[in-house]
Amino acid sequence: MTRFEPNLRIPGPTSLPPSVREAGARQMINHRGPEFAAMLGRIRDGMQPYFGTTQEISILSCAGTGGLEAAVVNVLSPGDRVLGVSIGAFGDRFAKIAETYGADVDRMSAEWGHAARADELRERLRGGAYRAVLLTHNETSTGVMNPIPELAAAIRAEAPDALILVDSVSALGAVPFQMDAWGVDVVVTGSQKAWMAAPGLAMVAASARAWAAMETARMPRFYLDLRKHRDSAANGETPWTPAVAVVFQVDEGLRLMAAEGAERVFARHRASAAATRAGLEALGFDLFADPADRSTTVTAAWIPEGLDWKAFNGEVKRRGVVLAGGQGKLAGRIFRVGHLGSVTVDEILGAIATLEAVSIEAGRPVQAGAGVAAAQVAALASIGAGASQPAVPAGA
Repeated sequence: MTRFEPNLRIPGPTSLPPSVREAGARQMINHRGPEFAAMLGRIRDGMQPYFGTTQEISILSCAGTGGLEAAVVNVLSPGDRVLGVSIGAFGDRFAKIAETYGADVDRMSAEWGHAARADELRERLRGGAYRAVLLTHNETSTGVMNPIPELAAAIRAEAPDALILVDSVSALGAVPFQMDAWGVDVVVTGSQKAWMAAPGLAMVAASARAWAAMETARMPRFYLDLRKHRDSAANGETPWTPAVAVVFQVDEGLRLMAAEGAERVFARHRASAAATRAGLEALGFDLFADPADRSTTVTAAWIPEGLDWKAFNGEVKRRGVVLAGGQGKLAGRIFRVGHLGSVTVDEILGAIATLEAVSIEAGRPVQAGAGVAAAQVAALASIGAGASQPAVPAGA
């Protein structure tokens, strides 16, 4: 990022490293040729450790919502009883997709700002036989991250035959995930989040149980049929014309992530999240999510009463920092700060410095330097004493 570019602090699409942008400008290649086949192989191999699976990863040319639709239609049939566990707007969307295709959806909804609880989930599962459970890993509308290992274990204990479908669009690649070890059946992510690429691709992994379910599932599917993607992958292809430029970018993003190392990628996201939370609180903003449930990739904060948010945010944007507003019933009540993808602690410190300056000029009771200092202390504490600050690889 240069001083002429915005500090894009929304939960996706995320800022692109220079080499990723350059990759997207490459000349087109034959998507049925050996160069493209090699690239698809690199992407699948590079993503498997982040998914925590040895299973095939399908690469679909669509948004993350298309990946969620693929998760539903490939393993379910009309009339199947499904439990949609929602902690916000995107959990509601996942359930709505299943309803649209004829599933009989029951909802278990947590209060916005809180994660789902394993004990409540176990209780709900005792009430009937469910074919599948829909989980959201990270809810960007509320800044909450679900404890997927605990929730998956509860499902396996109470409903061992139920398929577990997980929306990890805005979490996978930024935090550890163990699909196989946790017994998750379908996982979905999107190119424009932690993978540091433009929108346009959804990546979907399915367990052996899910692949078996696809043979009897009766929901209509054609473009999103994962069996077609699996069969084409055997020849190093996709069944339909892919978003080649975005594939170039994901390939380069994964190269950068491999150079950095997964543990440093995760540490960088933890440090950026810690800096964001501490900086906002030092500036007098109350965080929205329950402290035990706060997301590693996006932080939500209440808009203080009496603050002219439109004017305040306009000045923040004029100075180059772009924030996200609230969604659904939280529109106009909260704002959100994204910290995922190629984000660095330095970028977070810059965003906090801008919010601090605008707060002071707006007459808010903020001490100069307090926000940046708190953010920096929190980041260093997250990284650990004596450790170097995580940063994206040289040249990124």
